[in-house]
Amino acid sequence: MSLKGSAAITGFAELPSTKNPEGLTSLAIQGRMAREAVEDAGFHKSDIDGLLVSTPADSFSLFWPTVFGETLGLKLRYFDNVEIGGASAAGMIWRAAAAIQAGMCRNVLCVTASVSKGGASSYGALAPRSREEFDTPYGLGQPNSGYAMIARRHMHEFGTTPEQLAKIAVDQRTNALKNPMAMFNKSPLTIDQVLNSPMVLDPLHMFEIVSRCTGGAAIVVSGRDLAKRSKNPPVWLLGAGEAGTHMSISQRKDFTTSWVKDSAASAFRMSGVTSGQMDFIQVYDCYTITVLVSLEDMGFCAKGQGGPMVMERDLTWCGDMPVNTNGGQLSAGQAGSAGGMGHIVEAARQLMGRGGERQVKDATLGIGHGNGGVMGDQVTLVLANQ
Repeated sequence: MSLKGSAAITGFAELPSTKNPEGLTSLAIQGRMAREAVEDAGFHKSDIDGLLVSTPADSFSLFWPTVFGETLGLKLRYFDNVEIGGASAAGMIWRAAAAIQAGMCRNVLCVTASVSKGGASSYGALAPRSREEFDTPYGLGQPNSGYAMIARRHMHEFGTTPEQLAKIAVDQRTNALKNPMAMFNKSPLTIDQVLNSPMVLDPLHMFEIVSRCTGGAAIVVSGRDLAKRSKNPPVWLLGAGEAGTHMSISQRKDFTTSWVKDSAASAFRMSGVTSGQMDFIQVYDCYTITVLVSLEDMGFCAKGQGGPMVMERDLTWCGDMPVNTNGGQLSAGQAGSAGGMGHIVEAARQLMGRGGERQVKDATLGIGHGNGGVMGDQVTLVLANQ
């Protein structure tokens, strides 16, 4: 089955990232994002008959789509909870399109939110047996340790350098300077600043790792007839791919090749286009190494050549290979699943021509991507405005 051209993104909303969530709850953020996204698309809540959410950490999981739908006063024909970590948002988009194509609904609201109040991460709350047996007894905490292992292995196999990884963070900070909603948009970064920032887990420095924050985002996905009624230019789903899974990096046989290779191949095959035709790439960026491995596995260069490629190419919004034009999560902040939704929102923003100062010139094709766990759950979307 192909989803090519079956549905389009017609509206979106995004809450600026913040470290000060006083008075905010995930329910309140999700409600606000839902309203703003529907209004942005030019619809009324009575037009919404589908709902996809990810359950916030400060809410209960049982029946959350039902509870949220009730809170909004929606009359739903399709609703579900999508929980695949940072890939949840991208996963919502193709699921919405599939539900629309199947005739289950016509207009799907996809909503994410996260409130960060400090403290330990809940990442390992439900650790699989593989992690309990092979990771924890040896001091391998997640997710930092897993990504540090990937980075170190990539350096060992291919000669990737700290400077090459740091360049990713530097270019994304340049993009963030043009994004008023980014958390770190006041001053540029240099490679030396990245490498002189505190070492969190060798070889990854502080500026190569996302900063947790509070945020929210929502997207409306519409069938072909409703998409033509939207007040925005539709952003069509051309291709989608999903692949995984592992929770523990010890279960991945090849650290330096990820499931992105499979998800991207499926997305490009469905869309009928190639990586070389993309005008931009919005790729999940919890760590600099995540970006590097993902770009390789999407086919933008040969395996092991990501380091030289990012040094040679300009990854900024006005460069020859725009990557994470909103600054990505490294400079915009990681608001849980809402951070993942930020990549899809930015892809839609660019293809609608609403990028403002960071608008990619003549953008018609782009990638939206999500990554869950330690390169475990992967969703790749190919999006277009024609």
